Amino acid sequence: MGWWARGVLALILGSLAACSAPPLQPPGQPVAQQSGPRWAAVDWKELPGWGSDDLLTAWPALLASCLRPAPGWAEFCARAALQAPADAMEATLFLMKHLRPWRLAADGGETTGLLTGYFEPQVAASRSRQGAFQWPLLALPADPALRRTPRRDMEADPRFAALALAYLDDPFALLQLQVQGSGRLVMHDADGGERISRVAFAGHNDQPFRSAVRPLLDRGEIRDATPPSLSDWARRNPARVREALAVNPRVVYFREEALADGSQGPRGAQGVPLMPGRSVAVDKAFIGLGTPLWLESTEPWSPGATPSPLRRLVLAQDTGGAIQGAVRADLFWGWGDEAAQRASRTRQPLRLWALLPLEGRPAAP
Repeated sequence: MGWWARGVLALILGSLAACSAPPLQPPGQPVAQQSGPRWAAVDWKELPGWGSDDLLTAWPALLASCLRPAPGWAEFCARAALQAPADAMEATLFLMKHLRPWRLAADGGETTGLLTGYFEPQVAASRSRQGAFQWPLLALPADPALRRTPRRDMEADPRFAALALAYLDDPFALLQLQVQGSGRLVMHDADGGERISRVAFAGHNDQPFRSAVRPLLDRGEIRDATPPSLSDWARRNPARVREALAVNPRVVYFREEALADGSQGPRGAQGVPLMPGRSVAVDKAFIGLGTPLWLESTEPWSPGATPSPLRRLVLAQDTGGAIQGAVRADLFWGWGDEAAQRASRTRQPLRLWALLPLEGRPAAP
């Protein structure tokens, strides 16, 4: 956005701040909570960094959410579908014309929550059990009783061998896939060619989740929970790997999908592909899927670096079992090693504003 565009936007923000608006009720009440989040309609000028984000790069994620509009969003989405913003300022002004920002606060009025990050692992795999590829990625068993088998008992049960979609060469890469819920498998053909497919969450064995990594951290056996540290530990302690994994009885099952477009992320809970840096997982008891959000936090931590602001438009397109509360988000960073590093370093304070339509009352999530 050029200096003149920023000036025009600043004048508009100032005019909006000078105008008084009658107080509004929060559009849609959250699903039964003891006190629930506190919604407060605010001026656009309250959003830190609003007008500095290149909203053209967020526009595809916005339109993707509009493919599955929630109640109350149909009119806005119809208007957005007809738009082809020429620049970031035009996109910004469109949102300001049709949406209103609402500040989110948790129970008790706390406006600061937690931002974490996640990613789509990309791992080497083999169709057959051979060499180092010994760790099976399992499909969902049809038999509910078999499905509930704890991790420790699976290897001795021959019925699970028939459920292997592929085999990995790194046990902690398998664990990582199960925690993230989806991933890309890179398989090499005999002629040297490379094929990439995607596996997505299909269910789990209904066993409680316990961290297999926490005991290693507590005993000082690894410095951190990053993939390189875990893989290094596994290489140095091959006889202890199964014992370490068995701490967590939960096993996630997968289904394999064709990777039609490698530039798109996996489908989130909203049913649309996740966009790196623009899609977040939220607690849908408080925030409806598809809701545009203004996020304020800091960039992922790096040793010796001064934190820089992270202020951008994101879309609530996914959920997660650990994502609980009104001011809580998990930012999707993409796939591959760089995304993994950014996700592992994302654990920062967070403030959120929901951008909701002016007309109507969106249904409760």
